[in-house]
Amino acid sequence: MRRFAVRRPRLPRTRAGRRRLVRAVVAVCVLALLPATWLRLTTGDRLRSAADVPRTGVAVVFGAGLWEGEPSPYLAHRLDAAAELYRAGRIEVVLVTGDNSREDYDEPDAMRAYLTRHGVPDARIVSDYAGFDTWDSCVRAKRIFGVDRAVLISQAFHIRRAVALCEAAGVSAHGVGVAEPHDATWYFGGVREVVAAGKAALDAAVRPDPRFLGPRETGVERALAQARADRTRR
Repeated sequence: MRRFAVRRPRLPRTRAGRRRLVRAVVAVCVLALLPATWLRLTTGDRLRSAADVPRTGVAVVFGAGLWEGEPSPYLAHRLDAAAELYRAGRIEVVLVTGDNSREDYDEPDAMRAYLTRHGVPDARIVSDYAGFDTWDSCVRAKRIFGVDRAVLISQAFHIRRAVALCEAAGVSAHGVGVAEPHDATWYFGGVREVVAAGKAALDAAVRPDPRFLGPRETGVERALAQARADRTRR
């Protein structure tokens, strides 16, 4: 049997060749980090803690997966933060946005059920069943649900991207980043964000339509009107 030798790439032999290789590697690294740098520079003054976030009518909670039909631990922590803001009177309505692309997977309904168990009235929760990614959720919050200002709730490694994309979609946003232990999931999320930042920069520049747009919905408007009516009766 004839064997074929596998050729390994060779480093440049000359000093000038090695310098060119180093410059090329540095250039690739800089280009890869530009989107993440853009996110940090454009969102630095939009991040808040739960204690000092401005009072805002609407909070947007992004989906983060289900475990056997229940919110994953990361998603549960986002919902806990939303419930805390509601109890503190910082927000009045929660827009839960997530994936319901198949019958056996329904993030928004699981998020709604969790919030109601933690003290948020069902009438103050609005569901977006086509929040397939962060850009889609932001665009739909603006164009479908009529949200102009919002508090965004996600993990700290994701919140900058969420704020930048919602701002690009026309939603004036502050972000609350939920702290998490630095476990394997956290590190994976951080690495993933470096890659996702590139798509975020492209979405902000091109501003494509979401995967599913659909007709205008008045759920947020009705929930805010009910909140105002409740305040008047007190």
